[in-house]
Amino acid sequence: MPKDIVITSHRNPDGDAIGSSLGLYHYLIQFGHNVRVAFPSEYPLVFAWMQDSDKILIHDIEPETVNRHLEQADIIFTLDFNALDRVDKMGEVINSLPRTYKAMIDHHLNPEGYADFILSDTTASSTSELVWDFIKMMGDAAYLDKRIGECLYTGIVTDTGSFKFGTSPKLFRTVADMLEHGVNDYVLQDLIFNRLPEKQLRLLGYCLNRRMEILDEFKTGIITLTKADYDLFDIQRGDTEGIVNYLMTLKNVKMAAFIAEQPTIVKISLRSKGDFNVQEICKEHFKGGGHKNASGGFSFAGLKATVARLKEVLPRYKDKLNEPW
Repeated sequence: MPKDIVITSHRNPDGDAIGSSLGLYHYLIQFGHNVRVAFPSEYPLVFAWMQDSDKILIHDIEPETVNRHLEQADIIFTLDFNALDRVDKMGEVINSLPRTYKAMIDHHLNPEGYADFILSDTTASSTSELVWDFIKMMGDAAYLDKRIGECLYTGIVTDTGSFKFGTSPKLFRTVADMLEHGVNDYVLQDLIFNRLPEKQLRLLGYCLNRRMEILDEFKTGIITLTKADYDLFDIQRGDTEGIVNYLMTLKNVKMAAFIAEQPTIVKISLRSKGDFNVQEICKEHFKGGGHKNASGGFSFAGLKATVARLKEVLPRYKDKLNEPW
């Protein structure tokens, strides 16, 4: 019997959030279900090529519509997050619906227990990889197709940094399966990575030339952006995606930080090499979390104070940062 289903993912959705959500959407609509994808905030336009991305509802823009669909839903899928505060006000609505069946598919640490069904695997490369697994677990491998594969491949390739981290033999078998279903990896990588507007390349150059600081003692690199920088480059959602990873290309950098001053908060993204756990830093000092090698958090203290706070805690991790990796 067809169900009313809502699929949601976290604020500031990235490639994995969008890819896993649309991949699950294209699977579920094959059974005649009434399915809607709704995010708290807008997604980067670099992913607008994905089929049916134009149907995604945004709570920031249409709160009453999204809330109505949540309240009417028989099933709510929460993807690529495991704590309801990651979807802001949508989380409050979801939490107020105890009789609605909730399913979580996610690969982050320490899931909350709000869902009736939980597929959580911190060893998975991405939530997109888990959605592919979920469809097979349901006995519906016959429903996997190129359209689903393109969405889920996008989530995998973005969350692994083009297969640089979070990989496993199982992941490559999954990707091979996707290619056998018609996914063209060359075309997708071109769509994902080679469609930047000119301003993003200029912004990257500016970050590396003017906003980069290397702390050799702690093998740490930091890039910061101010509100004025956002105005200067007309930075929109998704324009800064991946900038932090350029610090990771430096031989002597073990941890990279991207710290951006936004209208009401300061956001911090951390990346690391080897066994150094940035999730611990984000959780203990910046109200955040994520993965061992890729985590994020935020601060209300202002840009300068947030950078100072990071530098203040670095001595505690000096020995680990200077270990071989």
